[in-house]
Amino acid sequence: MAADWLGSIVSINCGDTLGVYQGRVSAVDQLSQTISLTQPFHNGVKCLVPEVTFRAGDIVDLKILEIPDDRMTNNQLHEQMTTNYVPTSHQNGTAKHRPEASSAQNIPKRTDARSNDAGTSPQPCSKSYVDKHMESLNQAKNFRRRHNSWSSSSRYPNQATPKKSGAKNGQLKARDDECFGEDLDEIPDTDFDFEGNLALFDKAAVFEEIDTHERKGVGGGARSHGTPSERPPTYRHDENILESDPIVYRRIVVPQAGGKEYCTDSGLVVPSISYSLHKKLLSVAEKHGLTVEKRLEMSGICASQMALTLLGGPNRLNPKNIHQRPTVALLCGPHIKGAQGISCGRHLANHDVDVVLFLPNFVKMLDPVTSELNLFCRTEGKQVSNVKDLPICPVDLVINCLDCHENAFLRDQPWYRAAAEWANQNRAPVLSIDPPVNDQGQGIHAKWSLELGLPLALGEQAGRVYLCDIGIPQKVFREVGITYHSPFGCKFVIPLHSMLGDTTS
Repeated sequence: MAADWLGSIVSINCGDTLGVYQGRVSAVDQLSQTISLTQPFHNGVKCLVPEVTFRAGDIVDLKILEIPDDRMTNNQLHEQMTTNYVPTSHQNGTAKHRPEASSAQNIPKRTDARSNDAGTSPQPCSKSYVDKHMESLNQAKNFRRRHNSWSSSSRYPNQATPKKSGAKNGQLKARDDECFGEDLDEIPDTDFDFEGNLALFDKAAVFEEIDTHERKGVGGGARSHGTPSERPPTYRHDENILESDPIVYRRIVVPQAGGKEYCTDSGLVVPSISYSLHKKLLSVAEKHGLTVEKRLEMSGICASQMALTLLGGPNRLNPKNIHQRPTVALLCGPHIKGAQGISCGRHLANHDVDVVLFLPNFVKMLDPVTSELNLFCRTEGKQVSNVKDLPICPVDLVINCLDCHENAFLRDQPWYRAAAEWANQNRAPVLSIDPPVNDQGQGIHAKWSLELGLPLALGEQAGRVYLCDIGIPQKVFREVGITYHSPFGCKFVIPLHSMLGDTTS
């Protein structure tokens, strides 16, 4: 009789101390009252030993799970073992395991086992965990299930995904089969025909139908595209969609026209002024507190900022390019314009630019020139008084501050001619700061010219004109009869374009 149960799958409960064992019956000894299981599982985990033997005194409950046929594989046995193992709730942080609740039962004969497969289950439960597991396996063969997807949640709404911490052996195997065990024969061999599918859509016919429908329904309140003039305007992402007042491009009005008009990049008109009005403007500003020292500092900062941009900006002046420091030659005269150039050179020297200052020797110079020169001597810049001491090789930039609005006779001086000849022969571009209006063709040919406050009517030799803000208050403009609205926006130096088209770029 004992040999009839060899090969059956049983579950042996040995109490809370030894736990629950499951496996296939390999031997039953009636004399010694022992039973041996092969391929055993202890509390749902496969044992390391191939066989375990139990005494009758250690067995609390013995339950027959199934009498399998000869075709059952090891994987099916593994799934059968793990399915019938049911963990209990966690108590004090430790998982306590117990087998399926059942009462003691008599072991049926082997001849009755096959009738139990077709009829009732040998377990007293109405629906065992074995039936649930077999049903899920049969459904997995017919449907392709994917966890965390729409198909998984819609086809099996009441099925909970097993937690990762509780998945052991058979559960991991079942999960892998569900994800990766799909038959490759179901994958289509042919690619999707995008061109053929697109050809089925007649876009012209659809739009014609829409237009016809809208034309018929205009009186009934349907929305019409309308003519291009009737359509609402479209805006770019950087355009303002809110309605505002009309833009006034001529917001600066001068009492005396300077003979030339410029415009900014945004289209604002900036008229030129005469030198007499320019001189009056600076005089009134100085009376209100904008002294010569403040004006020199502001013009020096703006001119140095423009020069740094012309030298390359951050692409040239950065710690990784310290071996290629730019060189600037400053040509200054003994007047206020020269003091502006010296202030610009001081700021350039503070930004790691090699500055060579040319200033001829004079017995007496203006106080602003002396003050700026004393500050420049505290930098790493170099000062020379002879044109022969200027660099022989081309420099990166030449800043011209030799000219003066009032003393035109300076151009007849030997030092002026020598400096102008050196600048014209040097192949470096020239930036002129506040150049005079009278263009006699004897000075230095500039590529850029920087004007202060409001521009003068410069000639072709001045090159491209820029305008800098030296901080003149709006009421000062109003006091000299100028209607003024700042054209600078967010900048202190802006380019000006000649509206007559006679200025070279």
